[in-house]
Amino acid sequence: MEHFLDIFEAGLNKHDETLCGDKVKVHRGEDRTIIVLSDGLGSGVKANILATLTSEIIMTMLAADVGIEDVISTVIGTLPTCKIRNIAYATFTVIQISHSDHSFKVINFDNPPTMHFRRGKILPTERKEYEILGKKIRMFEGQLKLGDFLGAMSDGVTYAGMGVTMNYGWGWNNIAGYIEERWRTHYWCARNVVQDVIGKTRSLYGDSAGDDATFVGVFVRPVKYLTIFTGPPLDKADDARITERLLAAPGVKIVCGGTTANIVAEQLGQVLKADLESLRSDVPPFGSLPGVDLVTEGILTMTKALEYMREADGRPDRLPSDRNAATLLATQLLMADHIDFLVGQTINEYYQNPLLPKSISIRKHLISELREFLTEHRKEVHTEYF
Repeated sequence: MEHFLDIFEAGLNKHDETLCGDKVKVHRGEDRTIIVLSDGLGSGVKANILATLTSEIIMTMLAADVGIEDVISTVIGTLPTCKIRNIAYATFTVIQISHSDHSFKVINFDNPPTMHFRRGKILPTERKEYEILGKKIRMFEGQLKLGDFLGAMSDGVTYAGMGVTMNYGWGWNNIAGYIEERWRTHYWCARNVVQDVIGKTRSLYGDSAGDDATFVGVFVRPVKYLTIFTGPPLDKADDARITERLLAAPGVKIVCGGTTANIVAEQLGQVLKADLESLRSDVPPFGSLPGVDLVTEGILTMTKALEYMREADGRPDRLPSDRNAATLLATQLLMADHIDFLVGQTINEYYQNPLLPKSISIRKHLISELREFLTEHRKEVHTEYF
């Protein structure tokens, strides 16, 4: 079973601040995933610049395979120290996870310790301490298994409620206990854990955060696959081969396009059924075929689904609640990790823009837009044309 690193982050800005002084960057390379959480000193514009600069330096150097000691030396040597408080202008946490065996390394500079959960229980970690340019760096290593969760945070989370609902703030141990207590009934993905922790943080602050607070989580779960067949192939001889590929693909299977749906129905020897109750003024109804999870119209529905996803900023919980073909398609796209588009290149003259050359169809352009959006939202997207 293939494992997927489900990563999600959320945070709160300090009360009355437009910009957040925390910054999270994520890089998924071929052999490893890198996560950087940086916390700039103070809040507002200055803190945001410091956190952004720190995370950019770290991520750029690590992605270029620069050694971690050189990276840390560069960051510490580059950023100034507050002369009054004698502390760094930016703190950071770095998580590196190998794709081959899911071993990980956490490097921490003055941020709260990273949490590692297994089966919903916090694991003890043996942290090693190093000194680089006079600064203490804490590091620990481990192995991620299916169902494990890593959580990293800025101190705005641990200090939540200080002087408001608690004398000394929420605290690392209480946060760990909170996650353990709610694990079995509330958590199945990184988003759930992170949003729950940040929601509790907001509540402890009395809806008026005294500091920027950010929480980023990594949840290890099975990969969610999605395959979409859209558009008739140029060669009708490919109809059977592509249909067979679609039905044999792992995970969710979707057909987009009336002609494409008829191709699949013909190959299956089945009749396409439409759900007329799902018909909307701007979205055609969805249909059903044996062995296929969702059947929709093509261009109009995919365009509307992309519109919904953009308005929801890539978050499935912010999609419209109306059960129509576009919302169902958008939900499946945002819930998937690995998406395969099988795209036929026969042009439907009804939809073709006369200003575009025949080699550039509206469908191909739309698939390109979908791919760009989904890739920006950390989906692995593959496109194959026929």
